[in-house]
Amino acid sequence: METEVFIRKDLGGSLPVENVQALASNNLTDIPPQYLRPEAEIEQVSIEDSLQIPVVDMDKLMGNPLFHDDELAKLHLACKEWGFFQLINHGVSGEVIEKMKTDTEEFFRLPLEVKKAYATQPNHIEGYGQAFVLSEEQKLDWGDMLFLLSQPVSQRTLTFWPNLPTSFRETLDKYSQELQRLTIYLLKFISSNLGVDSEKMASMFDDGIQGVRMNYYPPCLQSNRVIGLTPHSDAVSLTLLLQINEVQGLQIKKNGKWVPVKPAVGAFIVNVGDIIEIMSNGEYKSIEHRAVVNPEKERLSIAAFHSPNIRAIIGPLPDIVKENAANYKTISNEEYIKLVVTSKLDGKSLLDHMRLNQQFH
Repeated sequence: METEVFIRKDLGGSLPVENVQALASNNLTDIPPQYLRPEAEIEQVSIEDSLQIPVVDMDKLMGNPLFHDDELAKLHLACKEWGFFQLINHGVSGEVIEKMKTDTEEFFRLPLEVKKAYATQPNHIEGYGQAFVLSEEQKLDWGDMLFLLSQPVSQRTLTFWPNLPTSFRETLDKYSQELQRLTIYLLKFISSNLGVDSEKMASMFDDGIQGVRMNYYPPCLQSNRVIGLTPHSDAVSLTLLLQINEVQGLQIKKNGKWVPVKPAVGAFIVNVGDIIEIMSNGEYKSIEHRAVVNPEKERLSIAAFHSPNIRAIIGPLPDIVKENAANYKTISNEEYIKLVVTSKLDGKSLLDHMRLNQQFH
């Protein structure tokens, strides 16, 4: 299929860099300079907002009509004011979640030579390594990742899918399907809040693109001088993040301050991506976030990114801009994907390419 060729080929890729997990195991006293960040980049954290991060109950959205409207209003406020929320009672099998956590941990414990069999390749966005490394001069993140295109099934490049642990492929298949189903439900509720046809919105995600990124952040004794993941907003529609272990590291930018996120037990951490900001014409904002590193303990997480199908048009939804001017360009999803993979992570700079009015933020 043409779309398969497009998603896989000619997108550019990430330059090969040293494995951070191996680097960290050497108990370095001197961090290589490409990982060191200027003091100004590691900004201070605000603690007081962390307890106010919205929690949305999927069971109330889906179930009892007595709670539905209030929970829908809570979801709207979360997307509008925070661009971010924790989703509880989401209906994803606990057994599938625990198996996904275990298999991910086991993969990162494999010897480096085994993991290198799945290394990222030129002109591919998938594989084991780092992403968005576009020049040898740029600063690097203190973390490794395994990124795989998991949906639609026809897009899978199984040469990048580990055979070890032996259950990995089956586990990721089940996990990706459950999260795809959950995302469609969430998008229907979001479209309802935006006043647009939920079926029309959902149809854009039939055969929607899902990528799963498994993250490993090694400890670093000089954790205040490195960063696990550069501050950025997600280029996709919705991201569902699963924290694997108890080590915190995710921080979101709220009112110009970094707010640490304490994951609720059994919750997915959900954030609005750039595509939803564009589609909502700016009513919902994508959230800038980063991952910081613990000085003593490793941190692992799994992010599942969800985008419309390759046929979709990326732009403000027509129903939203009937009476108001569009604040963003409208382009094909193919053009949008090319823009994403040829940009490095840098705050919300991707949206600068999409804004029609540079004064609009």
